[in-house]
Amino acid sequence: VQLQASGGGLMEAGGSLRVSCVASGGTLNRHAMGWFRQAPGKEREFVSCISWSGDMKFYSDAVKGRFTISKGNADMTIHLQMNSLKPEDTAVYYCAAGYTENWPWPGKMNSWGQGTLVTVSS
Repeated sequence: VQLQASGGGLMEAGGSLRVSCVASGGTLNRHAMGWFRQAPGKEREFVSCISWSGDMKFYSDAVKGRFTISKGNADMTIHLQMNSLKPEDTAVYYCAAGYTENWPWPGKMNSWGQGTLVTVSS
């Protein structure tokens, strides 16, 4: 499965951005899709994921209440709406897909997107 991320960009603190990810070239049975992020000099960290049925959503404590993950109208598409952005949200955001039971461990993901940069200015 190939993942293509889009969105992101530069935003002031308190603003909003959305990143999206489209999967193609395979099936995602028993998979969840979601996002990790990696800031300069830091390890890649879990942000959010959604089960393929869409009935389960998980968030890291750092983004809970500010970010919302959803499935798109198009098949195999997910979105991450990021509100009330903070400078500490600045990172490269990576879309990923993996078996549901393997979240939130980045080392266990099956597919990765190319990453999209989100920069939040103070």
